[in-house]
Amino acid sequence: MHARVGESILQLWRASGARSLFVAGTAKNVGKTVALRAVYRACTATGSFPGIASIGRDGEAVDAVDAIAKPRLWLEPQTVIATARDVLPASPASELLALSSITTAAGVLVFARVRCGAHYELIGPPNASAVRAVVDRLVDYAGIAIVDGAVDRVAALAGGDDAIVVACGAAGAATIGEIVDDVRALVVRLQTPRYDGRGEALAIEGALTPARVAQLIHAREQRAIVVRDPTQIVLRGKAVLHAFERLRIRCERPLRVIAATVASIGGDRSFSPRALAEGVARATGLPTFDVYAAERAA
Repeated sequence: MHARVGESILQLWRASGARSLFVAGTAKNVGKTVALRAVYRACTATGSFPGIASIGRDGEAVDAVDAIAKPRLWLEPQTVIATARDVLPASPASELLALSSITTAAGVLVFARVRCGAHYELIGPPNASAVRAVVDRLVDYAGIAIVDGAVDRVAALAGGDDAIVVACGAAGAATIGEIVDDVRALVVRLQTPRYDGRGEALAIEGALTPARVAQLIHAREQRAIVVRDPTQIVLRGKAVLHAFERLRIRCERPLRVIAATVASIGGDRSFSPRALAEGVARATGLPTFDVYAAERAA
């Protein structure tokens, strides 16, 4: 992957003023780790060494679930990581900074500083509140942090000083149209506007479910529908777009999406890199990059 994609996303991240960058995907194997590596390399090329974490498991040679080869994660000296103690390599040695009170599937989560460049495996915190604690600790150590994550954990970022890159790709859908629809719906949901206090509002406690949305549409609800944060909207695909077309949905704690990435190759299928990137850019209005072809959509 060419450095310019990582540099471009890094510039967008810096322009946003956010201290952390969260890479979330529409599905597995859509290039999240590749995008993270690109931004990480752009950081280190400028002499900045961010904290690195994963929500889930990253950096292993083979996926533990589907046995597909995965991109390794080579980290440079001075990088701070959050990972499970049991996967921290004995050699080369790293500097242990702190033991946390967070327990992962592979033991207690630790913070460490890389002392010798090597491939590292990351296993992250198990829930949204732990994600927030880990990101804040990494920022304390390194100034900035990059997190390879899952969409269901972005609640931890709501209302915070964080930016999000959304990744999508061929592994997540059968056609370009399906990929575009999925990522457009995700971005619309994540970018739910903040409620400005104007006009009447209906506060939703807990999740905004498909059944509740259908009920509100049937009742021709005109008030603003206010949820705590975008992750409380438990809709997917075209159901998201339909809900936002018919209802005035707002949130108390917004999220900030700054870019999208696409992987035109995935599984047993591939698409035109330019067609996919341009389709996603048109649908989302976001700067969009192909993480394998190293191109930005016009």
